[in-house]
Amino acid sequence: MPSPICPKSTLIKKAVPNRYRMHKGDGDMWPVTWAADGHLYTAAGDNQKSPMNTWRIEDHPGMGEWGSPIKVLLIDNMPLDPKVYCTRPNVHPLWGIKPASMLAMDGVIYFAVQLMNFGDNPAFNRQHNINSWIMTSTDNAVTWNKTATDENFFTGRVASPHFCQFGKDYEGARDEYVYAYFPAAEDGNSYWENGDFILLGRVHKKEILNRGAWEFFTGERNGAQLWHADDEKAKPVFSYPLMTGENHVSYNAGLKRYIMGNYGFVNDKGEPMPYHQNNSFNADIQRSQLTLFEAPEPWGPWSHFYTDEDWGVRGGYQPCFPTKWMSADGTSVWMVYSGSEEDYNFTVQHFKLEI
Repeated sequence: MPSPICPKSTLIKKAVPNRYRMHKGDGDMWPVTWAADGHLYTAAGDNQKSPMNTWRIEDHPGMGEWGSPIKVLLIDNMPLDPKVYCTRPNVHPLWGIKPASMLAMDGVIYFAVQLMNFGDNPAFNRQHNINSWIMTSTDNAVTWNKTATDENFFTGRVASPHFCQFGKDYEGARDEYVYAYFPAAEDGNSYWENGDFILLGRVHKKEILNRGAWEFFTGERNGAQLWHADDEKAKPVFSYPLMTGENHVSYNAGLKRYIMGNYGFVNDKGEPMPYHQNNSFNADIQRSQLTLFEAPEPWGPWSHFYTDEDWGVRGGYQPCFPTKWMSADGTSVWMVYSGSEEDYNFTVQHFKLEI
């Protein structure tokens, strides 16, 4: 099996998952943000005869062994019609639009959506992210400004943005910037699974819809972070060759650490093999590796603190840690993810972090 190249965490000594999981809703992806009204908002893909829909999450799972009930309520089953948006030759015509990320900030929900196909490289067939843009809602995801930005707002290596999550309505943010993580690969593209590294972008929160205001991490010099407007100059803040997923990052205020979950798919020999390789998601053998990391700053350095070599039911994916569901001391957290078969929904599992 592949192993992360990051050092082991000196802060989080152990992460203990609860053996019980809760399942709600249907579909996958589930990027989560904590809005001003106190609820979590999210979006799912490939369910209820829609390529993408939006949801509100009510109630708290609790911190006990079983937790308490969660309500996952559908808001809009098709905020974007694929007949309108999935018309490009390199985008799947029916299921080619997916949720990338959501961010609740100052009473507005920003929703990054992306166009994709299910792979165009037979040698290593990964779901390919083509482009993305940002929509906005001022009424808690009931209606959207679908043209808040141009559809080609992000392309190429930065075609899939994933906003860093802080507290309720962006409370507790480290500064006046919005940070976003972009999964990318050595070939210059962005993929949903089995990529090579993560790039980091930022923008002043008042300029989030201005593409020219975005800048990208290019390294450090004398302890200072370097940023550049050209995303082609961006350098990875996290690398795991052929095993980097479309990752989410949340700030754990109790631990004063950024938490990132990563996933990568492997074959029965433990070698990297994309979920969509040779229609592998219908194969008898399909599994993924879950790895968890922490860092003191958005750009790292990242340290590894947990691995599951055979995660979920025939391959889990896209883990995230909602900041609303973290204890005050940061040691009790809930992971949201999805996967194949019985995990193909809003799956929730509790973790106890030992420091």
